[in-house]
Amino acid sequence: MPNFELIMPKLGESVEEATITKWFVKPGDKIEDDDILLEIATDKVDSEIPSPVSGTLVKVLFNQDETVKVGAVIAIIDTSGEDMKVGDEGRTGETLTEEAEAPADMTESASETVQDTKPIRKSDSERFYSPLVRKIASEESISISELDSITGSGRDGRVQKNDIIKYLEERNKISEDAEEVRKPEEEAKIAVDQVAQDKQKAQVSISAEDEIIQMDRIRKLIAEHMVRSKQISPHVTNMLEADVTDLVLWRNRVKDDFFTREKEKITYLPLFMEAAIQTIKDYPMINASVDGEKIIIRKNINLGIAVALPTGNLIVPVIKNADQMNLLGLTKALNKLANDARNNRLNPDDIQGGTFTISNFGTFRNVMGTPIINQPQVAVLAIGTIEKKPAVIETPTGDLIGIRHKMFLSLTYDHRIIDGAYGGAFLRKLADYLEAFDSNRTIY
Repeated sequence: MPNFELIMPKLGESVEEATITKWFVKPGDKIEDDDILLEIATDKVDSEIPSPVSGTLVKVLFNQDETVKVGAVIAIIDTSGEDMKVGDEGRTGETLTEEAEAPADMTESASETVQDTKPIRKSDSERFYSPLVRKIASEESISISELDSITGSGRDGRVQKNDIIKYLEERNKISEDAEEVRKPEEEAKIAVDQVAQDKQKAQVSISAEDEIIQMDRIRKLIAEHMVRSKQISPHVTNMLEADVTDLVLWRNRVKDDFFTREKEKITYLPLFMEAAIQTIKDYPMINASVDGEKIIIRKNINLGIAVALPTGNLIVPVIKNADQMNLLGLTKALNKLANDARNNRLNPDDIQGGTFTISNFGTFRNVMGTPIINQPQVAVLAIGTIEKKPAVIETPTGDLIGIRHKMFLSLTYDHRIIDGAYGGAFLRKLADYLEAFDSNRTIY
C-alpha cells in the first residue's frame, strides 16, 4: 500500500531536535491535507505540525514527551484512501518492534520509551523515575538521595536516560581527578569548572505556608539563557533622560487618522525603533557579535522586540531587515509579530537571527530598566515610560520653566568590545534623534 513517511521538520538552522508535546490524532484516524497532527517544542518555540497529505494514520513511531532528531520518521500515513484495520503495528505507546524498520539512531530512544510506559515508582521525595533510570541507578550504586539531586531534562524535570548517563560521566571524571596530585593553579581551575558543571544552587529553606511552583519549559530555558549571558558578557549600562515632547505631540495628533486609514495602531515603539536604526548606522559596533577573539559586525539590522506573554514568560520575536523598512512598515511588522507572539502563532524563524534588542519597560509604566543581553548580541536598549515633567526651556529671551514629556533610555552593552565612550556616544546620539523629531512629518 502507498505509505507516506512523516519526518520531524527542521525548525530553524540551529535546531537539531524537537520534543513531541502532544498528538492530536491516533492510529486509524482519517486525516486531511493540512490537518494538525501534533505539537512539537524546541528550545526556541512551540509549533503545530500539519499533515502534508490526506489518508489514514497507520503508525506512530514516537510518543508524547519524546525528543526526536530532525529528519527522523515520526509517523506513517497510508495515502491509498482504502479503509484499513490498525493492529499492533499502529498502537501508541510502542515504537517499531524490529530494528530494521527504524533508523539506527532511533533504536535506543525507542527502547527507553517502551520501558518508560511501564508503571513507575516514587522516591521518598515524591519524584518519579522510570524503571530504566532506576535500573541504571541500581547498577551504578546511585542512592535515591543522589538521584534526587540530578537535574532532569524531561517533562516537569523528569530524569531521563541521557541525564543519568551525563551525571555518571561527570561523577567519574571528578573521582579520577581527585586521585591525582595537582598544582595549586590547576586545583583552582578545576574548582571553578566544577561549580559551573554542577550548576550548584543556594540552599533554600521551605516553610509549611510556602507555595512551590515547578518552572515550565519556557521559564527553564529563559533562566538558563539569562545565566549564560551573564557568564559570557561583562554587562555595563549607561542611562540618560531625553525630551520627546515633539514626538509625543505628533503621535497624539496622527494616531486616529492612522488607525482609520491603516486599521493599525501606531504606538511610540516604532518611532524608537526608527531612531535606533538610524543610530546603529552611525555606531555599527552596537550591531555585532563576538566569536572568540573575532568581532562580527552584522550587515543587516534585525531588531528583536521583547514581548511579555499571557503566561508571564518572555519571548523576543525579530523584525528582519528592519533597516529597509519605513515607519509604516515597522509599525505593521511590529503589530503582527506582537499579536502572533501573544497568540502562540510564531514560526521558529520569527525568533531567530536578531542582531539588536529593544525592551520596552514603559509598557508597565517603569521609569527605566537594565535588561540582560540576548546572546550572541552585544547590546540591548531599554525604554522607560514617558512622563510630564517641569523643565528649563532655553529661549532667545531667557530661560523658562515649562511642562515637557521626558523619558529615560538605557543601553546595556558587552564591555568586551564596547567601551563606555562608545556606548555613551550611541545613547546620546539616539536621544538627539528623538529630540530632533520632525513634528510635521507624514507617514507613507
